[in-house]
Amino acid sequence: MKPQAPGAAPLPPAAARTPRALALAGIAVVAFAALLALAWLSAATLLLIFAGSLFGVFLDGLTRGLGHVLPVRRSLRLAIASVALAACTVGLVAFGGATVAQQGRDLGQTIRQQTGTVSEWLKAHGLDVPLLNAVEGTGQEGGGEPASGQAEKTNKPEDGHGQKSGGLAGLASGALKSPGTLLSDAGSVLGPAASVILGLFNALGNVLVIVFLGVAFAADPGSYRDGLLRFVPPRHRWRGAKVLDGMGETLRHWLFGQLVTMAVIFLCTWAGLWFLGVGGSLILGLQAGLLAFIPTIGPLIAGIVILLASLATGLSAVLGALGVYLAVQTLESYLLTPIIQKRALDIPPATIFAGQLLLGVLFGLWGIALALPLLAVMKVLLEQLYVEETLGEEAS
Repeated sequence: MKPQAPGAAPLPPAAARTPRALALAGIAVVAFAALLALAWLSAATLLLIFAGSLFGVFLDGLTRGLGHVLPVRRSLRLAIASVALAACTVGLVAFGGATVAQQGRDLGQTIRQQTGTVSEWLKAHGLDVPLLNAVEGTGQEGGGEPASGQAEKTNKPEDGHGQKSGGLAGLASGALKSPGTLLSDAGSVLGPAASVILGLFNALGNVLVIVFLGVAFAADPGSYRDGLLRFVPPRHRWRGAKVLDGMGETLRHWLFGQLVTMAVIFLCTWAGLWFLGVGGSLILGLQAGLLAFIPTIGPLIAGIVILLASLATGLSAVLGALGVYLAVQTLESYLLTPIIQKRALDIPPATIFAGQLLLGVLFGLWGIALALPLLAVMKVLLEQLYVEETLGEEAS
């Protein structure tokens, strides 16, 4: 046996280098790689489960809040919160659904018309924006002639890899890819109406999955927490419990703070545009509030839609709408977010934007929509497991 150099790391025991140990290590590496591949292939499902968990955090927060007012059992408080939430949703749809739908149709037509005006003005000055042409072309379904090649593209949709697919072969290949692709290929076979129905069915199915998971998680969060901790070695369970509790608290504070911010943005935008006489002020305020859930990118999209809608009213309305948009964004950036979200989530804006870009490229729309809560979870994991556990430092 060769002598060990002074200061060198101790050599591993001979038993650790046996063929069986090497085989077990290889199996562990292959299993970990297979687990990563499975997670990558089922990323959409995992993000759907995460959205359900987020809804469960929301219901759990409502249940905890009711506990300060109604000293009754948790199950009864959860039932009261769920029924109240369902009643509010049904009430909004019943009393405001017709108004929102009508304003949505009018607003869509206005935006397409103004997009065509902006596109023509840019072409007159030597600029051609294909995105504006695509938006303008969507408004020709009911009246004018379809764009060149549009019918051919409708009959032969492209799959996720840019290849043409259709017929039974498209259905077979879609069944091997993903449910979303399967629905798209089925729509190409059955026609546009069936495609719309299948798309609505898919969206409704996702909503039902999120609601079911949220209610199930909120009904007994302790059992799911304890179940996860059973997979952690006993000597590290206190740290695992701290990590899970920290993630739940962070998501709960962020979510309720975000809901308050979205409600304020909706009310301020609606009131400002209504005062200016911009058509569709309710739907514009609603979309601005909903898009505020997606930081950085969401407010930018909402601002573009507001400006396009206000073009039909005149230049003064455009300037007024721009002023309303800037005032609301200033209110959110310098008052609402620092006060409401400081305790829940303190991440620099550049980090949030970079995380949105990365998650959007990796997971598409799901990644962009859930970027902020995912970053909040990652922040807790890094602080608890790396900064405090590995480095032995206090998390800021």
